[in-house]
Amino acid sequence: MPSRRFADGEVVMGRWPGSVLYYEVQVTSYDDVSHLYTVKYKDGTELALKESDIRSQSSFKQRKSQSSSSSPSRRSSSRSRSRSPGRPAKGRRRSASQSREHKDDKKKTIQETSLAKPSENNTRRYNGEPDSTERNDMSCISLEQKLKPDLEIERVLEQYSLRSRKEEKKKEEIYSEKKILETVKKIEKASSKTKELEFGGRIGTFTLIFLLPATVFYLLLMVKQDDPSLMNFPPPLPKLESLWEARVFGVFLLWFFLQALFYLLPIGKVVEGLPLSNGRKLQYRINGFYAFILTAAAIGTLLYFQFELHYLYDHFMQFAVSAAAFSMALSIYLYIRSLKVPEEELAPGGNSGYFVYDFFTGHELNPRIGSFDLKYFCELRPGLIGWVVINLAMLLAEMKIHHQSMPSLAMILVNSFQLLYVVDALWNEEAILTTMDITHDGFGFMLAFGDLVWVPFVYSLQAFYLVGHPTAISWPVAAAITILNCIGYYIFRSANSQKNNFRRNPADPKLAYLKFIPTATGKGLLVTGWWGFVRHPNYLGDIIMALAWSLPCGFNHILPYFYVIYFICLLVHREARDEHHCKQKYGLAWERYCQRVPYRIFPYIY
Repeated sequence: MPSRRFADGEVVMGRWPGSVLYYEVQVTSYDDVSHLYTVKYKDGTELALKESDIRSQSSFKQRKSQSSSSSPSRRSSSRSRSRSPGRPAKGRRRSASQSREHKDDKKKTIQETSLAKPSENNTRRYNGEPDSTERNDMSCISLEQKLKPDLEIERVLEQYSLRSRKEEKKKEEIYSEKKILETVKKIEKASSKTKELEFGGRIGTFTLIFLLPATVFYLLLMVKQDDPSLMNFPPPLPKLESLWEARVFGVFLLWFFLQALFYLLPIGKVVEGLPLSNGRKLQYRINGFYAFILTAAAIGTLLYFQFELHYLYDHFMQFAVSAAAFSMALSIYLYIRSLKVPEEELAPGGNSGYFVYDFFTGHELNPRIGSFDLKYFCELRPGLIGWVVINLAMLLAEMKIHHQSMPSLAMILVNSFQLLYVVDALWNEEAILTTMDITHDGFGFMLAFGDLVWVPFVYSLQAFYLVGHPTAISWPVAAAITILNCIGYYIFRSANSQKNNFRRNPADPKLAYLKFIPTATGKGLLVTGWWGFVRHPNYLGDIIMALAWSLPCGFNHILPYFYVIYFICLLVHREARDEHHCKQKYGLAWERYCQRVPYRIFPYIY
């Protein structure tokens, strides 16, 4: 094993990928497996470089001084004398050999000047930023679409062409930026180990594995009390044998595999996801809305034949225990199978080498059984559609327990608002392919428990609360809450649509009015529309809707507002994760975006 030459914290000169320019960098770490140094540039960009691309400052200065005083100048003058008798007249084209020699000498001069004092413009250009940081020219978003496969051949032929110097320089810059992008992609592929641990690291994830199920059971037990006040802690614990029933677990399995059957039906379009680290794109069948329609038909059939749907309410805790047990078994299976998959298929955020951490965050990025994508299926189907079914069961239970001919106005609002949210998610199912859950997070206990337990049993807390604690609200109050929910939904949907359309096709003429900051990755950071208002307008809309879902429960207890409090904490934490990843990914471009859009979620507040 070769020994490393440069120590952590040492200031050296690092070559910028795809160029001949060296800049002052600081060594932050060294990977013994890939033999790559992670270095940090002055603009905050972090890259992994080979040892051959790094030089000490002392040797660099020595090499520079030698180059400035040695033979190139004498060689240049001798060439000048030998060419003087046959030098072409002004206005005539110089020969190909003379052109190449002139370019070589000019390139050496530029290199020495840049090494002595790198200019700000060069730094900005190699970070993917032009002189003007805002554009609405769609051509700069997708450099790879504009470049032809035979670009390198064209560069050789251009030495003999009659194109103007300005046009040649533009081609050279595009070629340089393409080489930078290719080099960065190779570096990201080589450095696949998770170095920065989230969620409190190993101790934090170990705690969350037990804390999350305990929180769900605590909330459900509290809601069942006559006085669900926080002062009545702890709630009375039921007998352990009352928490499990084989029949309930069988019903849960039937529900899960029924949704899996709907997922496998050959209906709906098939789309490609975003490119993976190896450049491959996975295919996904978009039929979640059809699954919802089929589920509604099945539930309607059961109700027609007098099936008591409030059975869910009577055995709600047992269903939660069954879902938790299934999610744990699924998480164990996912981790075991992830040990045999290739390195390139592991999640970038769940490949730390620590069992507990990788088990929680998810070791494999896209676990599949044939074409059946387990993570994508669980993200929207069993839990999200199950949430609507649970809400309906609570509505029927309220009518039965309180002997009502129709549900209360508060229950109708909660069911309607959350039904709209679920239908919107299923109708815009394709949009989930660009979210962090799909593109970055692996499928482990965090998502398995969240999708199958947390979403259906915690998100339905308001409806569950109203069954045992009915709340009367007036029509004007109901109208005001409805307007609030509509405002939140409008912000949420329009912001997400704007982002997803821009990611899918930034050259769409319908998006020509949008301005953005180009980055070295080829993507753009929107600075107009909702994304010029705050950095995460979709989170703002989500929080407004969450408040509207809780308001129909009144103000007697804080328990129905747990969802709002939790959701704010979740989205603030997720925003911090987004911020960290984007800063590493986009470098100086992200800093300029933050200066342009200073507020993260709440305008003028946060």
